[in-house]
Amino acid sequence: MSTGKRVVIIGGVAAGPKTAARLRRLDPAADITIVEKGAFLSYAGCGLPYYVSGVIGEQKHLMATPQGLVRDAAFFRKMMNVTVLTHTEATRIDREGRQVEVRSAEGARWLDYDVLVLATGVKPIVPRLPGIELPNVFILRRVEDAEAMKALLAGEGAKNAVVIGGGLIGVEVAEALVARGCRVAVVEMLPQFLPILDPEMALLVQRHIEAKGVRVLTSTTAERIEGAGRVEAVVAGGQRLPADLVLVAIGVRPNSDLARSAGLEVGPTGGIRVNAAMQTSDPNIYAVGDCAEDRHLVTGAPCFVSNGATANKQGRVAANQIAGFADPFPGIVGSAICKVFDYAVARTGLTERQAREAGFEPVAAIAPGPDKPHYYPGAKLLILKLIADRATRRLLGAQAVGPGDAARRIDVAATALAAGMTVDQVAHLDLCYAPPYSPPLDNLITAANVLRNKLDGHLHGISPIEVKAKIDARDDFVFLDVRTPAEHDAVRIPGSTLIPLGALRERLGELPRDKQIVAFCAISLRGYSAERILRAAGFDNVHVMDGGVAAWPYEKASRQ
Repeated sequence: MSTGKRVVIIGGVAAGPKTAARLRRLDPAADITIVEKGAFLSYAGCGLPYYVSGVIGEQKHLMATPQGLVRDAAFFRKMMNVTVLTHTEATRIDREGRQVEVRSAEGARWLDYDVLVLATGVKPIVPRLPGIELPNVFILRRVEDAEAMKALLAGEGAKNAVVIGGGLIGVEVAEALVARGCRVAVVEMLPQFLPILDPEMALLVQRHIEAKGVRVLTSTTAERIEGAGRVEAVVAGGQRLPADLVLVAIGVRPNSDLARSAGLEVGPTGGIRVNAAMQTSDPNIYAVGDCAEDRHLVTGAPCFVSNGATANKQGRVAANQIAGFADPFPGIVGSAICKVFDYAVARTGLTERQAREAGFEPVAAIAPGPDKPHYYPGAKLLILKLIADRATRRLLGAQAVGPGDAARRIDVAATALAAGMTVDQVAHLDLCYAPPYSPPLDNLITAANVLRNKLDGHLHGISPIEVKAKIDARDDFVFLDVRTPAEHDAVRIPGSTLIPLGALRERLGELPRDKQIVAFCAISLRGYSAERILRAAGFDNVHVMDGGVAAWPYEKASRQ
């Protein structure tokens, strides 16, 4: 539909260019202008850590099409007939006059619009930390930031680096800095690393990153950055951590300042309030991407999740609406994934904590296993966690950690969440199977069945964190390892008692009936069988440790 509307888009990184490109395809007559404060357009912000590490070799690859064309101002002008104003900041909106004030080196001027699209993204949260202004302290948000980090690493060099913040960006950059030869410490204020995960899953990732040489300090607050003329150290939790380079990555918030100053409604998350058409409280102004508030499909509540994929989808929705085609955006389930050395780390939906806070009664299951049949070459371990509501059995969330194919399982779980499926429906999904790609029962279906066993009362689980707390408190219980002697000798959990599953029925007399028994094996499949045997024999207080040895994130011993 050709409208000839004057459309001004504020923001030129993800959602803004997507809106412009889609709208141009739908409306050849529209007068489209992108206003971008920085120098670069339509670049892959999520690729910046990999540019720092050297995995992405050239800057132009971050902003090029698959055919190698760089999406700069000339590209948008020639290929899409879109005007681009770089190094230009939008400073004020006159809603009544339908004008937006922009400022550049040439001064200020007003742009007329029929439709205004806000794609202003996020602002980094910058702590009031003494010394944060020192050279070689970075916040990685723009291409220029990545270039400065690369210049330091390639020039003067950096032997020691401190990352303040243990979230997704902090973890990705920590890996990049290790790849560049740095000794890296990550300082996280919260009690756990990677707060997007539940604690036992985050601990598995923490152990992996520590095995790669990264020092992780949780429950630790960065107090100040020290240096004379350049950064030399970070003082955190009373410790002085040497640093030639510091990355501050404690989080981001929606950049809704321009919207606030124009009197547009802002939601409780700080994002600009929008309807399903991405319209703000002013129907002539749209907001897309990270600056816009989302709706969580599991809770129905407003939420904020910074995500480049969501930004692109919302840009398309806004363009369709502007061109006269209804395309309501339903909401999100909060899917995310990142690479952490040899692990993929992914999640979708709610964590157990989030589920409780939302009023659900969560029940969780952890199911480790190979992402292909164990006999097929290249099979890799994947530890999967599912969460469901006890009353309705509705799936609430999923998390995956390990070298196996996490994205596939979490993507299917995200689809199930968007559809409002129960764990029973997930267990009966008709998924692809062939040995090169999947086990006969996919990891997600196995995890769903474990969770169903819990909901139905067949399996009584206990988390590794709860078991560790019992060990530390010297609780009087039996920690029963039902693996083979060879497995026990190779890797064992201190404090456990070995009775192989095949001998359990003959050795029931060795187990006390007045104490709790916690059974486990490599992945707790045999642990579940042990529980069924023990309960059938009259043992009432029997539990299975979720995930077995594979999901145990603490110390392990060996006789070898």
